[in-house]
Amino acid sequence: MEESQELVLTQLRKSVEKLSSSTEGYEVPTLMRFLVARSMNPDKAAKMFVDWQKWRASMVPPNGIADSEVKDELDFRKIYLQGLTKSGQPLVLCQVSKHFPAKDQVTFKKFVVYVLDKTIASGTKGKEVGDEKLVAIIDLSNITYKNLDARGFITGFQFLQSYYPERLAKCYILHMPGFFLTVWRFVCRFLEKATQNKIVIVTDEEEERNFKEEIGLDALPEEYGGRAKLTLIQDVLLHQATP
Repeated sequence: MEESQELVLTQLRKSVEKLSSSTEGYEVPTLMRFLVARSMNPDKAAKMFVDWQKWRASMVPPNGIADSEVKDELDFRKIYLQGLTKSGQPLVLCQVSKHFPAKDQVTFKKFVVYVLDKTIASGTKGKEVGDEKLVAIIDLSNITYKNLDARGFITGFQFLQSYYPERLAKCYILHMPGFFLTVWRFVCRFLEKATQNKIVIVTDEEEERNFKEEIGLDALPEEYGGRAKLTLIQDVLLHQATP
């Protein structure tokens, strides 16, 4: 490890202690995610880290969120977990035509955490290292006005930004209809520049070729030009869900 990196990590740990918390039990890759997300500023990274600890303690039980807690959202059968991309990152897919704005926002937020936690955990080989990233596909084909949910999009991206820093490798948005553009422009107001840079709206043949090449045909479902079968997230069994 570089001396400068070691120094900023030491400063981060001290800043966390000043906020009446501790980094004990967290490996360097985890701490580095918070530093990178806050431009290597140890004080800002420490605040983000402690906010995340408090949020995690209030939102997520020790053994993770159970399927039974988010059954209403799972019953829409809209989220799929597809194994690993060509670069070894877990692939999660959302078919928005099966999504409807949630009446219960607390349950929906738990569902977002359930999806992100399970996706990350599916990419670990045993114990989590701390720097695992995920790839997401958001499929907007066949959506109608009933599926429009700016609040849901904002919640998902804000959770990624605030509580899962540096977890998103890339997000591909497929089949965006013209009437969704207004919604998307509104959502983008809430996205940090770093998040926006990881989002690819696939609109032409070249972008589609790149999308398939980067995902890899073994992970990409047949419906999208790959060789894999669609696998609902609730049908994927993991040894242990990991934050």
